[in-house]
Amino acid sequence: MNIGIRAHDLPKQTLSDLVSDLSSRQINTVQLALGKSFDLTPETGFITPGLANHIQTAFSKKGLRISVLGCYVNIIHPDQQKRQRALTLFKEHLKYARDFGCSIVGTETGNVNAEIVYTEENFTEKAFADMVESVKELVLEAENFGVIVGIEPGVNHPLHSVDKVRRLVNAVPSNNLQIIFDPVNLLTSDNYHNQREILSSAISEWGDKVAVIHAKDFVVEDDRLKFAPLGKGLLDYQLIFEQLIDKKPYIDIIMDEIHAKDIEASLAFIESLGNVGSTISNQPR
Repeated sequence: MNIGIRAHDLPKQTLSDLVSDLSSRQINTVQLALGKSFDLTPETGFITPGLANHIQTAFSKKGLRISVLGCYVNIIHPDQQKRQRALTLFKEHLKYARDFGCSIVGTETGNVNAEIVYTEENFTEKAFADMVESVKELVLEAENFGVIVGIEPGVNHPLHSVDKVRRLVNAVPSNNLQIIFDPVNLLTSDNYHNQREILSSAISEWGDKVAVIHAKDFVVEDDRLKFAPLGKGLLDYQLIFEQLIDKKPYIDIIMDEIHAKDIEASLAFIESLGNVGSTISNQPR
């Protein structure tokens, strides 16, 4: 398996310190969001092939690969000018993704409010339609560069349910659209008891579109989901492995919302669930 973390779950630091820190943790892949890992604010025109290659080289020298280039912007921002700036920045990440040694640029689907706060307005048909329009625009650009738009569903977003993801992939029937699947992101304090049904349905309906797994765990406190170290919570990882991960050899598994002190134990937990990659690599030639 390819197992890593979001680089910004570690403190901001220099590039050389970051890759040294990451490589010391026995992981081999990362999700990198430039503005979250370094003291910089990416804007349109900031990224160049030279910068991307410089970063990719630093990672590869330490045996690390950038599996997802994070560009988490609000693709349905209520201010049309700000929305377009967000889409333009994402397109720039798509243009240079290959220079980072990466083929996927990832985002969530945003919020109808300017401030990212919970609102049920995200669940309206208008919000969904606006999201589809933005995703279509990004996927068209991704097709030009032979890279992938990775969309991450989430319960507070327009893309918040198994059905809404199915509708999106049907509305944008392109191989350049893939899903970054975080199983916890489909669960709430109201529905987590039905997680086997929900997650099995997701995998059955659009598991073929899942390119990356985000791995985290949860407990329920005060009627809210709270993140927990992997293997210490309630998520049915056995189901995820049996129905999805074991059928996708070497899929990138990015540990999400993880504390540095939990990385080693969480890595061991994931590895304990199985390693289909070793089976593939040992097949006779």
